Amino acid sequence: MDEYDVVVIGAGPGGYPAAIRAAQRGARTVIIEREAWGGTCLNWGCIPTKAMIAAGETAWAARHGAALGIRAEGLTVDYAALCRHKDATVNRLGAGVRSLLKANGVEQIVGEASFVSHGRLQVQAPGGSRWLAARKVIVATGSESAMPSLIPSAPSVVESRGFLARTALPPRLLVLGGGYIGCELAGLAAMLGSEVTLVELLDDILLLLDPDVRTEVRRSMERHLNIRVVTGCRAERVDAGEAGVRLAAGGESFEADLLLVATGRRPVTRGLAAERIGLAPDEKGFLRVDGRNRTAVPGVYAIGDVNGGPQLAHAATSQGLIAADDALGHRTPPNETLVPGVIFTHPEVALVGVTETSAREQGRSIRVARFPYAALGRAVAGGVAEGFVKWIADPDGRLVGAAAVGARATDLISEAALAIRAELTADEVGRTIHPHPTFGEIWMEAAHVLAGHPVHVPPSRKSAG
Repeated sequence: MDEYDVVVIGAGPGGYPAAIRAAQRGARTVIIEREAWGGTCLNWGCIPTKAMIAAGETAWAARHGAALGIRAEGLTVDYAALCRHKDATVNRLGAGVRSLLKANGVEQIVGEASFVSHGRLQVQAPGGSRWLAARKVIVATGSESAMPSLIPSAPSVVESRGFLARTALPPRLLVLGGGYIGCELAGLAAMLGSEVTLVELLDDILLLLDPDVRTEVRRSMERHLNIRVVTGCRAERVDAGEAGVRLAAGGESFEADLLLVATGRRPVTRGLAAERIGLAPDEKGFLRVDGRNRTAVPGVYAIGDVNGGPQLAHAATSQGLIAADDALGHRTPPNETLVPGVIFTHPEVALVGVTETSAREQGRSIRVARFPYAALGRAVAGGVAEGFVKWIADPDGRLVGAAAVGARATDLISEAALAIRAELTADEVGRTIHPHPTFGEIWMEAAHVLAGHPVHVPPSRKSAG
């Protein structure tokens, strides 16, 4: 039986950084991956969708570039070539993950791991079974798409992974689910030429966002991408076959060539045999942990989507580093609680910290200031003048939250996250010189608004907030 200081199960954005950190700390480390190095994020999530969204944005900009003197009559999209680019990107980055693990001295095993007893694991590998002994185990098995029971199995029905595996774009796409996955893929398909309808059970899409932010996104989806967005509509029946699909919902019938189901994700714990060591998932299937990702079983950690925290790749990476340090006796601070969120819709959306809605619901006294892209020189010059950013601050001006909706919002949010984590005030951000003309200076402008002395928008007749 091979003995290790740390065994990591799952090589996604939480698992492989955890293995690298453990090895860097001098631990004999092995990582086990049953399918694809880099996990869902790299292979069927973050990376392939962004490769395709980049193409969609390029196509959309070319079709709508007349105001900038760009005319592209007869523009076509070679979807098969786009898929080859997506696959090449995934393969390149996947090989990079394996190379980084090797460079750090992490042993790699392809197979499926399960607990035999405390500190003992079995790996079902292509070459046969292996048994491992581990002082510490980090579970990083991630999540998978959840399919509602009323959805039939048919070629015309896919979840996000199945959608990305296709090599042809459906002429008509029906999306069930208005969360970030559904909205991103709906926008991607629309920008590339599909006729898209999105159906959501709840009263609006992207309910984690403040109303003003999600209204901006929905307006753009409907006005610029011609996506039909139907909310407050419960799916009642789905009939699907090889030729297409029909969805009955809210007294209406929706027809399409393909149905994309994006109604949520569930943790992957099956096959772990966690019950053998007394590790019981909760009622939703998550392995609950403390602030350093320790489960109720000594020496066993759970990170990323499987532990019930934010289902975000960057959160998993942070947790993985913290878990590895803790497992090897390095007392670092607990998990970060300030976790930015980014959504690659059209336009992009990002948020961090306290939302305006949550603060109001809690009766918290806050000040709010917005600055529009329409008053930002760089945005106007680039023909992307829709959207805004906003700061949320305590009464003394200390920044506690931020949101951005518009061009490059997903990049812009990093400055806001750093400012909030450093407990900066609006005055401090406003006095920080930002280069002009850039998108980044929009945070300085919004800070001026919050401080009550805006330069590039008219002063408000009432104080901010």
